[in-house]
Amino acid sequence: MQKYFQQEVDKRRTFGIISHPDAGKTTLTEKLLLYGGAIQMAGAVKARKSSRHATSDWMAMEQERGISVTSSVMKFNYRDYEINLLDTPGHQDFSEDTYRVLTAVDSALMVIDSAKGVEAQTRKLMEVCRMRNTPILTFVNKLDREGLAPLDILSDIEETLQIECAPLSWPIGMGKRFKGTYNLFKKQLHLFSSSSNERISEGIVIDDLDDPRLDELGAANPFNLEDYLKGSQTPVFFGSAVN
Repeated sequence: MQKYFQQEVDKRRTFGIISHPDAGKTTLTEKLLLYGGAIQMAGAVKARKSSRHATSDWMAMEQERGISVTSSVMKFNYRDYEINLLDTPGHQDFSEDTYRVLTAVDSALMVIDSAKGVEAQTRKLMEVCRMRNTPILTFVNKLDREGLAPLDILSDIEETLQIECAPLSWPIGMGKRFKGTYNLFKKQLHLFSSSSNERISEGIVIDDLDDPRLDELGAANPFNLEDYLKGSQTPVFFGSAVN
């Protein structure tokens, strides 16, 4: 019985998603659930008049204000693992619930608005993660809008949060010129197009893109699993949660 229990524990991974309000945390949560097969259609988080609401925003106040008030737990299977996603409140009024949740996660997924960089609530939540040396994944969101240059965002994260960044993807364009991302680890170019939330767009994959500048980006701060697990380095991904 004990062996079975340990096996069940070992195949579970729990991620808490943290961000400043309106950085796109709940939208990213739903896109992960969509790709994980847990839901068939993502509910866009829009204005209070919207007829559709996010899966994780279930309270009346959350639906009215378009923000997460309580922590929601959602799960899906990925390969041989059961992934638990904790969509934590980003708003300062409800941060106590988020602090409690962060004591129970294996890793935190930090969402950054590309137009604003590191914001106040993100700094506070990062301090909680640092107290426990919680591993941090970073997703720079809203590349389909005009924002800060990718290198400036990385500098902002490193200087403000005092954690080394290891980019594992790189955006191709920004705003209306955003075409997709280049995977620095797999050396693949993924071209995306805007698609409905009711289906998944796989995009176009181009292998072996020969560009020394992209190779230099990957070599600048190579990803180190040990550093990530002890909370001193964060792998960084760029993209758009709504596309």
